[in-house]
Amino acid sequence: MKTTLWKRIVLLGIPVASFQQVQATTNNNNHLLQTAFAAGNFLHDSLMVKTTVTKNIVLPVVQLQPAVEHYVDAYLDEHDDLLDDIKQRNANSFKLIRNILVKHGLPAELVYMAVVESKMKNTATSGAGAAGIWQLMPSTARTFGLSVSENNDQRRNIYQSTNAAAKYLNALYKQFDDWLLVVAAYNCGSGNVQKAIKLSGSRDFWKLQRYLPKESRDHVKRFIATHFFYEEKGSIVTLTKNERSNYLEALQSATDAMAMEETEPAPERESIPVNWVLIKQDNGEWRLELRK
Repeated sequence: MKTTLWKRIVLLGIPVASFQQVQATTNNNNHLLQTAFAAGNFLHDSLMVKTTVTKNIVLPVVQLQPAVEHYVDAYLDEHDDLLDDIKQRNANSFKLIRNILVKHGLPAELVYMAVVESKMKNTATSGAGAAGIWQLMPSTARTFGLSVSENNDQRRNIYQSTNAAAKYLNALYKQFDDWLLVVAAYNCGSGNVQKAIKLSGSRDFWKLQRYLPKESRDHVKRFIATHFFYEEKGSIVTLTKNERSNYLEALQSATDAMAMEETEPAPERESIPVNWVLIKQDNGEWRLELRK
């Protein structure tokens, strides 16, 4: 495999036990996460996970589901260079889209849907008539406030189309309450997903997927693969509803432990169970840079 960025990174030959302590994050970061839980706003997973590693508590990492490991391996073998190129060419677009998604109360990681939909190309047009970075059909685009005409097609405007796509994603999430089903419905329509739910007797993507069109099954898996390529881990948008519930319970336990840590002295430890990607010297001192 040409790249294994999505897999766990191991420190080679570095005695982790020699590092007795990792500097705690600020109380403001802990307060940010606790406030998010108190408000019930679990959607901003990406914002929470990246700001809340303390000296003794590590937030749970979303692993790749075994059912999709082989697909992800094969997909990244073939597309890793393309995905790298897309990120390099579209750094500003990635930032803009993330900001818009979060503004709409959506997980920032849904930006990777645009990569799968169009390779981040505003000029992309499908044979069925979907256009722009989010591959919106004319009727869907108009439903969510875009102008679609020969002289003015707002689907090809990244700012306007992302706002429309965000509204559509929110509507789908209210319908399915499951991000994998949202990604599937975005591709094949909510009617096909509802039909698959009825035929399978399940709302679990991994159980109902065989009742979806093959393109839609693969679309969801491409999204998961792309997410793991860029993030090196999953998030709530790569989980089923039940998996998401278990993950959020684990996150809540971690925040409870973090709250206790603020009021109790931390015990001495011989090693810290943190996933580091880089250890380097800075002005004569060792610095530990955590994996994003």
